[in-house]
Amino acid sequence: MLKIIIGLALGVAIGVVCRRLALPPPAPPVLTGAVLVVAMTLGYMAVDAFAKHRENKSRTHCGGPDGETAHAKADMKEAAS
Repeated sequence: MLKIIIGLALGVAIGVVCRRLALPPPAPPVLTGAVLVVAMTLGYMAVDAFAKHRENKSRTHCGGPDGETAHAKADMKEAAS
């Protein structure tokens, strides 16, 4: 909830600054563009919520920061032993 409040406050602050300095707003000036931004945000949030509940079955096939998979690391440890 705090992130939402901070985001709204930041949006209002940017709007005030743009109006005071006579700058164009950094957002679509028409209702269709604003609705598009809201729709993209809602879609992003929906996918994020859905993805949290899915079990990641391919995690062992993904490389970490070094690019090596968990299986490759296990094989390297066995070979070193």
